[in-house]
Amino acid sequence: MMKPRIILDSKHFEITVTRLCYQLIEVHNDFSNTVIVGLQPRGIYLAKRIQKKLTEILNKKDIKCGSLDTTFYRDDFRKKELVPSITEIDFIIEDKNVIMVDDVLYTGRTIRAGLDAMLAFGRPNDVELLVLIDRRLSRHLPIQAKYIGKTIDSIASEKVKVEWHEKYVDDKVTLFSTAKD
Repeated sequence: MMKPRIILDSKHFEITVTRLCYQLIEVHNDFSNTVIVGLQPRGIYLAKRIQKKLTEILNKKDIKCGSLDTTFYRDDFRKKELVPSITEIDFIIEDKNVIMVDDVLYTGRTIRAGLDAMLAFGRPNDVELLVLIDRRLSRHLPIQAKYIGKTIDSIASEKVKVEWHEKYVDDKVTLFSTAKD
């Protein structure tokens, strides 16, 4: 069995989030026509972290950030024990640039569900995807992130675990095997 491998420790985690914020600023300037939407359950941690860092860097308090539950838009929701979360989008996304945020991009199915769910709130001008980890070798759908914290090559029997200091002790990303010996 493969020993868990740390992909991002807390120091590199912070550097990665900061870099992603500067990439967003290059494209979206002051965020006056851009909103951030984190996908439940784990994308909201990254979305809120991005919003907080952008607020510090831009010295701007009104960067809009919401969360979107994709449970009932998933193609596998009847097969899994999924617990719906709360969608919190208290702003208009119509004609806005939306940055959809998730922690790990794997098959692309969660992102597809997120796009479907988001359309219930209006039709955005543009949608870009930001992910902390891109597992690029296992797509089921032709979905790519524009902003990527780190790209890894992994096999189906491996799992990426993202730990947030809000929920765990430290920020950390680990790759481990789920294969039985």
